[in-house]
Amino acid sequence: MKKVAIVGAGIVGATAAYYLSKEADIEVTVFDFGHGQATKAAAGIISPWFSKRRNKAWYKMARLGADFYVDLLADLEKSGQQVDFYQRSGVFLLKNDDSKLEELYQLALQRRDESPLIGELAILDQATASNLFPGLEGFERLLYASGGARVDGQLLVTRLLGASQVKVINKEVSLTPLSSGYQIDNQMFDQVILSTGAWLGHILEPLGYEVDVRPQKGQLRDYQVPQDMGAYPVVMPEGEWDLIPFPGGKLSLGATHENDMGFDLAVDENLLQQMAETASSFYPSLKDAIISGERVGIRAYTSDFSPFFGQVPNLSGVFVASGLGSSGLTTGPIIGYHLAQMLQGGSGVLDPADYPTERYIKEK
Repeated sequence: MKKVAIVGAGIVGATAAYYLSKEADIEVTVFDFGHGQATKAAAGIISPWFSKRRNKAWYKMARLGADFYVDLLADLEKSGQQVDFYQRSGVFLLKNDDSKLEELYQLALQRRDESPLIGELAILDQATASNLFPGLEGFERLLYASGGARVDGQLLVTRLLGASQVKVINKEVSLTPLSSGYQIDNQMFDQVILSTGAWLGHILEPLGYEVDVRPQKGQLRDYQVPQDMGAYPVVMPEGEWDLIPFPGGKLSLGATHENDMGFDLAVDENLLQQMAETASSFYPSLKDAIISGERVGIRAYTSDFSPFFGQVPNLSGVFVASGLGSSGLTTGPIIGYHLAQMLQGGSGVLDPADYPTERYIKEK
């Protein structure tokens, strides 16, 4: 029986745990100190097709990550799990410069050939858009894609860990390489996955590595509204805020992107209120909605804003993923799946050479 430790039970770690748990000859233990996890405070939008980032490797990962949800949903349903964390309810894109809508429409139209998941594409006027999202205003036209989806990150992690039935130990741990394997929390493991996000340096720096991973603070606010918004599209204007509707009258607003804040997890009410005031000009009903809570998480990003995954340089049997930034819910599951395959000597549709760990993890 091969013993595998996963440190970090966010979207990457939970997905890896789920797929590894399917193997009869692998025993998985998950360690997570449950503090500041980015997945729990993620806005939860799956709509990578409109990105104009020049990083082709990133776009490939995001595009395939969106597609991977189809397989993940099917696998979880076979495991007897609910897939209530995901819904393809569509996405609205708003732009300050109306001419950009046509440009994005043409871009998405080209990309739909390789990503049919985009679904129906259309530029809608306000009257038509309000049929899909009643009460939305403050624009003349917007771009609609029916394939855009929303994800409840915290619920997804719960479903993945529930299906995997692995042991989860809520504790902050360190990693000690020994001749016979790796020691974590006085237990020995044959292989390790480090999916600790922004905290990766805390694990690897004591072992003599320099790690190019930085923390980015993200805050969002949850509201309760009278109407069920389960069928409403996600709204993505320019700027930091997005409106993410959920069934049962839940509406999330966020999330911020705050660099140079370290690992600060304090709620900034003033910042959230500024975001709410801006959003209210597009959705006035937000002013009457009941605030049900706020969430804060710490994302991981690298100096060139690129994610990476694979083996830690010169640390055989230790695999890692980090730097996912604000696209973690899109790219996290496919990365977790690939790490599970790599531990078993397999591969997937992503080439780790396009996301090299040695670019961001260097021995001192």
